[in-house]
Amino acid sequence: MVTVRRLPTSLAARASATFDLRIPGEQPVRDWLAEASHGADAVLCVPGLPINADIIASLAPSVRVIGTFSVGVDHIDLAAARDRGIAIVNTPGVLSRSTAEFTMLLLLAAARRSTEAERLVRAGRWQGAAPGEFLGVDVFGKRLGIFGMGHIGQALARIAGAGFGMEVHYHNRSRLSPAEEAGATYHADENSFLAASQMLCLLAPASPSTKLWLNADRLRKLPAGAVVVNTARGVLVDDDALAAALRSGQVAAAALDVFPREPEVPAVYLALENVVLTPHIATATVETREAMGKLVIDGISACLEGRRPANLVT
Repeated sequence: MVTVRRLPTSLAARASATFDLRIPGEQPVRDWLAEASHGADAVLCVPGLPINADIIASLAPSVRVIGTFSVGVDHIDLAAARDRGIAIVNTPGVLSRSTAEFTMLLLLAAARRSTEAERLVRAGRWQGAAPGEFLGVDVFGKRLGIFGMGHIGQALARIAGAGFGMEVHYHNRSRLSPAEEAGATYHADENSFLAASQMLCLLAPASPSTKLWLNADRLRKLPAGAVVVNTARGVLVDDDALAAALRSGQVAAAALDVFPREPEVPAVYLALENVVLTPHIATATVETREAMGKLVIDGISACLEGRRPANLVT
């Protein structure tokens, strides 16, 4: 099996127990992958490296499965894989809580300006506590808008409602059952959803209908001084529009863990103090990465043995 990134030690050991594990060295992964795939049964990828039609075409005929260390599969050309007869497996159901937890962390960090304050302290510029400095906004009791109320969105709703007394609103392709809603308010109309969202968290998958969903028009429909968090996919956001809203104050603060062309971070954010930027780490806990690794490795093994795993995408 070929992996495009180095794995945590325990996962590398698990994979090596079943596969001849091939790990990239210093050369660019795209250049290395085609050669490394010769004789390999499977490729293990991550969202940061698009597995497009050209890359799939360059893989050796021996490759029968691509596993992705993610739930989302928008970085893989599924049609090209299907044409080659390559199965795709992913990691659903094991990262909801950690992603929801990190989304809440980013919401708090943005609302309370904690990373901006930390930069001041680390730079040696702190002159002592002052009542008028680093005034953020309370999260407790605010209206939280969740765009994409899947498993992660539902986990965030539980944290925000039970732990922070937030009033949860959501916009989804369809309404959830009363049990799944757990008291959240559904908005079929996105305009009423945006108007209710003092704090907006993006948790929808990347798709043609969600690409650049958060654009200038929708940003204007948020309450003035809104807080925006994205832990879904970078392509959901029009970066120029969000940066303009951050500069104008229409959006008071934002926190972004994902970007459209990772690891590149859009330059429009780099000079802004009121945006928190993290390197796609919403699932980065020991427990979650272990669970993701086990699931994707087991899924690859099942495909190669002629079984149909529950995490088979196509």
